[in-house]
Amino acid sequence: MKRLLLLVVASACAVFATAAGAGAGSDTPGAVYTLTNAPAGNAVAVFDRAADGSLAPAGTYATGGLGTGAGLGSQGSIVVTRDGRHVLAVNAGSDSVAAFAVERDGLDLLNTVPSGGVRPTSVTERHGVVYVLNAGSNTISGFALGRDGLATLAGSTRALSAGASVPSQIQFAGHGRTLVVTERGSNTIDTFAVDHDGYAAAPVSTPSTGGAPFGFDFDNRNHLIVSDANAGPGESAATSYDVEDDGTLSLITGPVLTHQGAACWLVVSKDGRYAYTANAGSGSISTFDVAHDGSLSLLGSTQLGAGSRPLDVAVSENGRYLYVLTGGFNGVLGFRIAHDGSLEPVASGGGLPAAAAGLAAR
Repeated sequence: MKRLLLLVVASACAVFATAAGAGAGSDTPGAVYTLTNAPAGNAVAVFDRAADGSLAPAGTYATGGLGTGAGLGSQGSIVVTRDGRHVLAVNAGSDSVAAFAVERDGLDLLNTVPSGGVRPTSVTERHGVVYVLNAGSNTISGFALGRDGLATLAGSTRALSAGASVPSQIQFAGHGRTLVVTERGSNTIDTFAVDHDGYAAAPVSTPSTGGAPFGFDFDNRNHLIVSDANAGPGESAATSYDVEDDGTLSLITGPVLTHQGAACWLVVSKDGRYAYTANAGSGSISTFDVAHDGSLSLLGSTQLGAGSRPLDVAVSENGRYLYVLTGGFNGVLGFRIAHDGSLEPVASGGGLPAAAAGLAAR
């Protein structure tokens, strides 16, 4: 019964997808990115971000691949690289991944390459090494990011752990020597040690303490903070872990309940003080205090409006603004992050297709 409930809640996140620190930086302009995820031709939809956090549509850029026209059930389908110079985007409908250079007047497509597996849904980068999560084949594959775009790391494809099911996100830990993959169907978390040449070792699998681990992020001390989409009927949570040198995870705190439904996506503020979950089942954002030791405490939740259907969440590079992709509003909502972690509405941008997926900001 417990496994059935996990799968039901995990499916709910996918159905919802279908149907930073306050004062961390200056009020400089930037951009927000999402995927159109169109099956006839995927593209990155761009919103220019003004210094006050407001958004203005700034065009779309073809990825050279196809979307699915339906929810991806993942976090990290589009990301900005650590140095802010590139945007990486998956093409889940054509098994490829695209690399863009960030230019002053928009994006420049560098290349589009095979993802190394089936149905890529999440991508991550550190120090010029890129890994893609192929959810359809339960594998990860590596690439080198250079001036001309992505180049395959020959022999880098690795299978997820035995029994892994419904993988949701891949991301490097802050130091770039460990990859983490959440698997909400099997209620497991895989870690992969990465060598100096960018090659991942075999996975180390750890049972998730929380139910249906979905999105995650790291605080400034490299604690892993995970959204748990299922904590019982109508409930969800967040859990934090230490990542050991050998890849095993040790519990710090959690699951800490949100008292909201289907916390599927999670981001940590740039100063590492707060974590935010996007709750697909309740149309809300929950805010957690993150202590120095990585322990979590719930501060409260911000309602986004009836029928909002949040689908992803991202924090601007300067740490001042949080943005939420909303399927119900076919757009993006923006909030200023106050010093106490609370959220003040500052922006909205609309006109996105119903199948839009993924969110990244700089």
